[in-house]
Amino acid sequence: MTAENRKAETLDVAIIGAGHNGLACAAYLAGAGLRVGVYERREVIGGAAVTEEFHPGFRNSAASYTVSLLNPKVVRDLRLEAHGLKVVERPFSNFLPSDDGRYLCMGGGPEATRREVGRFSPRDAEQLADYGFRLERVADAVRELMLATPPNAGGGVSALLDGWRASKPFRSLDGQARQDLLDLFSLSAAEWLERWFESEPLKACFAFDSVVGHFASPYSPGTAYVLLHHVLGEVNGKKGAWGHAIGGMGAISQAMAAEARARGVAIHTGVAVTRIREKAGRAAGLVLADGREVAARCVVANANPRLVAALSDGPAWPQAFQHYQCESATFRMNVALTELPDFRCLPGKSPAPHHGSGIILAPSMAYMDRAWSTAREEGWSREPIVEVLIPSTLDDSLAPPGQHVASLFCQHFRYALPNGRDWRHERERAADAVIDLVTRHAPNFRSSVLARRILSPKDLEDEFGLVGGDIFHGKLTLNQLFSARPALGHGNYRMPLPGLYLCGSGAHPGGGVTGVPGHNAAREVLRDRFRLNRWPRH
Repeated sequence: MTAENRKAETLDVAIIGAGHNGLACAAYLAGAGLRVGVYERREVIGGAAVTEEFHPGFRNSAASYTVSLLNPKVVRDLRLEAHGLKVVERPFSNFLPSDDGRYLCMGGGPEATRREVGRFSPRDAEQLADYGFRLERVADAVRELMLATPPNAGGGVSALLDGWRASKPFRSLDGQARQDLLDLFSLSAAEWLERWFESEPLKACFAFDSVVGHFASPYSPGTAYVLLHHVLGEVNGKKGAWGHAIGGMGAISQAMAAEARARGVAIHTGVAVTRIREKAGRAAGLVLADGREVAARCVVANANPRLVAALSDGPAWPQAFQHYQCESATFRMNVALTELPDFRCLPGKSPAPHHGSGIILAPSMAYMDRAWSTAREEGWSREPIVEVLIPSTLDDSLAPPGQHVASLFCQHFRYALPNGRDWRHERERAADAVIDLVTRHAPNFRSSVLARRILSPKDLEDEFGLVGGDIFHGKLTLNQLFSARPALGHGNYRMPLPGLYLCGSGAHPGGGVTGVPGHNAAREVLRDRFRLNRWPRH
């Protein structure tokens, strides 16, 4: 690096991390006329939303793997479609093989889903419409809340105004909807679902969303909210749908980066941030691992709240940051396949709608509960919960003709293993257990695997900065939501160090590839820019 490059840069905003939320935040701020620089530890942008080749000719989304929660306002504001982003909907939302040789396919329209569910329970088929209406009514209110700034505990008049604005979507709800809202924020997924349905495959299909990325049993209090969180998205205007970004999840990050650069953002890769510079009691820039110091009027961090606290050497942060819980117990694997899985319950290796769906290998809530309890005691479940996605059925750019890639998203695999065991010695055994489970349902699966890329919880932390392997930058529990995310008193994107903001999934509204924390944090930075004495002069 030349001496000229080592000279201190002066920016309005320095952003830590080029994950999708950091890129979104940068684009919004640059669009308001600010000088913005983004600094990324990895050589590639996108954080966990990145597409990588893991075997010659085979590419796939490396960590995050499916699209729904990406906010339509962010898509419009940042012109992501103009930058090449195309999302296609799954043919069915879910395909769930049962142990008794039957299967459940969810999707294809309300009438098709009703007929499918009716094969298991006519009563459940009749319940579906009312269930969907009641759940969607609450989801609509929460969707509006996602773009709000949470009222900050102890924040005075400003917080009261934020609280009044945030309450608007809920003031029009009737008594039944308000009760549903309370129940969905406090009950277990099992309690919520058993009020509605009797067939185990249907309850399992819905309950999967309550434990994905969340180390808990569907019988654990609070998992009903995690279920709700996963139905808040949409694909191409269709609420609750899930889809695939052509080119993988990296296509989202690349489109955001293209818009950010078009607005003047400088994105630096391969440079880690080692410390947040402080001056006169506030954030004033970054110290980088390559020796540079970056001066800035404020700093925005797209990182786990624990990492952000560790980068600040100012006064001790509130104890809540030390106790911030990070554990999704997620094990992630990509596999290259010579052929499609041939399922016992629905035979065939030619592409069919169920191959393009979310394939859930967890036949009942009792199975999910056992997976959680054994992982809690043994470190990881030998009969885990697995979702298989085969995006190459929808996107022929990911694999050679006639061959495929599959994403295996697996629960429950703990970050900290008991009895001194280490993921370096466990990862291959755990991967074998996952392959064995899929092969139990599709006998040709193991022999079709050409290559696999394994990401244990420790790998997710080391490669992507996901503390504790937590894909959501912190558990989605009631004590870590809304005004309490990441801590009471700092739920409005402003951290304990003045001039330091949080724009990652550790801020409201939480995890998933949404772009919303980046959008909301940028709004708060711009608010402070125009408030008296909030920003220092250069």
